Amino acid sequence: MTAFTSIRPSVAADEPALKVLYPSAFPDEDLRPLVGDLLRLAPPVLSLVAEADGEIVGHIAFTPCRVDGHDAAVAMLAPLAVKPSLQRRGIGRALIETGIARLEGMAGVVVLGDPGYYGQFGFKPERGINPPYPLPSEWEGAWQSLPLGPSARPLAGTLLPPSLWLSPALWGP
Repeated sequence: MTAFTSIRPSVAADEPALKVLYPSAFPDEDLRPLVGDLLRLAPPVLSLVAEADGEIVGHIAFTPCRVDGHDAAVAMLAPLAVKPSLQRRGIGRALIETGIARLEGMAGVVVLGDPGYYGQFGFKPERGINPPYPLPSEWEGAWQSLPLGPSARPLAGTLLPPSLWLSPALWGP
């Protein structure tokens, strides 16, 4: 199989393929219920898939969120999955860059992930926006943000994601 050939918005018919992709990318986590809920969330999540040879080989979601005390919206990048045999070939990068380019009306993007990976896209440790739950100390630096737009001002407060993200299990080991 070659690298991905296209990135497109996900559709309802992609859900069975995503239910196969996520367990292969995250064998120790069951993200299938979360991904299914994200695909049906209103306001809509920006959900993109990468395809190669007609097969879905990657997926990313950006969930619209608010920050307590602010009108500005931010997007939470999560989850991101790439078929294990095709990782390190630019699929994740393409999904992230395409998703960020398609975000409209967002003051920034937040993510809980590897600083070494997300740092290459300009994400930096976030100190003003707090996650909904305290993070373990060993995850220092994993809560990150990327401001969008030249006049993006820093926000401070607690992230207010949709209720499907309000499970402590999603925010800890």
